Amino acid sequence: MAWFLVQTVYNQEKYAEVRPRHREFLQKLAADGVVGVGGPFGDDSGGAMLIQAEDEAALRKVLDTDPYIVEGALTDFTVQEFKPVLGSWVQ
Repeated sequence: MAWFLVQTVYNQEKYAEVRPRHREFLQKLAADGVVGVGGPFGDDSGGAMLIQAEDEAALRKVLDTDPYIVEGALTDFTVQEFKPVLGSWVQ
């Protein structure tokens, strides 16, 4: 399994309306151990999530069901594989 950092840029006209469904989606994934952490940037221009998946193709399948993506609440997003090596939650 790999971790991926997903950074998003919000569609300012849509994201607030979709946010409750997006958060419900992430809460389910977090309960399953798929999302390590997620949240908006301080200026509400976008956000970031750490998501665990087998590979980038599997991650894309997860992202394709995110209400933010399905409902057009993002103008852009990027994906980078992330390799945690230290920190309180890394074992």
